[in-house]
Amino acid sequence: MGIYKYIRESWKKPKETLKELYRERLILWRKEPSTIRIERPTRLDRARSLGYRAKQGIIVVRQRVRKGGRMREKFSSGRRPKHMRRKKIVAKNYQQVCEERANKKYVNCEVLNSYKVAQDGMYYWYEIIMVDKFHPQILNDKELSFITFSTGRAERGLTSAGKKGRGLRNKGMGSEKIRPSLRAKGRRH
Repeated sequence: MGIYKYIRESWKKPKETLKELYRERLILWRKEPSTIRIERPTRLDRARSLGYRAKQGIIVVRQRVRKGGRMREKFSSGRRPKHMRRKKIVAKNYQQVCEERANKKYVNCEVLNSYKVAQDGMYYWYEIIMVDKFHPQILNDKELSFITFSTGRAERGLTSAGKKGRGLRNKGMGSEKIRPSLRAKGRRH
């Protein structure tokens, strides 16, 4: 077995010492700002499987997002009781929201992918792999040079989390109406 398989197994079934380390990390992470750049990924196996390489032009950002339903702003004037819904129904998962927030902070970078690191009663933490679009090492890399031509991957739902939220992981019977998008399907008919 390779080293990454051992890392993956220890992450899935942690021993007592790792659980204590996990608790200590969460205590530190709660005190940090919500968006923070880190030197190296916490889950090296997951990061490498999603495209991370230890080279210039690739950075890792840890993003924190609050749990719970999203709420609309409070109404200023009267409404009918049926229209007083405060809960906002958003067709986005927390991972996609984290990618968008990290991309807003690091404007010159593009989101490659992301993965979940931790959660507690109040927050989720995701690590986002970001690529500097104009770095010479990225421009010369055959695998990553495609990202230099794209803009706003996270906002347009082109990352893995975005595609999952748009239902694009389904193929065949039952998924005829989801491509290219639900709105496009409605406009066509």
